[in-house]
Amino acid sequence: MDDLDESIGKILLELQKDDPDLFLEILKKTKEGDMELLDEFQKNEFTE
Repeated sequence: MDDLDESIGKILLELQKDDPDLFLEILKKTKEGDMELLDEFQKNEFTE
C-alpha cells in the first residue's frame, strides 16, 4: 500500500505544478469527503 500512496503523492505533486486549478478542485473535493487522505497528502507535501 505504501507504493500506491507514494505513487498517488507523486501524481498529485506533478498535478499541482502542471495544473494548479485542477489540483485545488481535487483538494476541495477530497476535503469534503476524506479528511484523512487530505491530512496525509499535506504531511507528505513538505517532505518531498
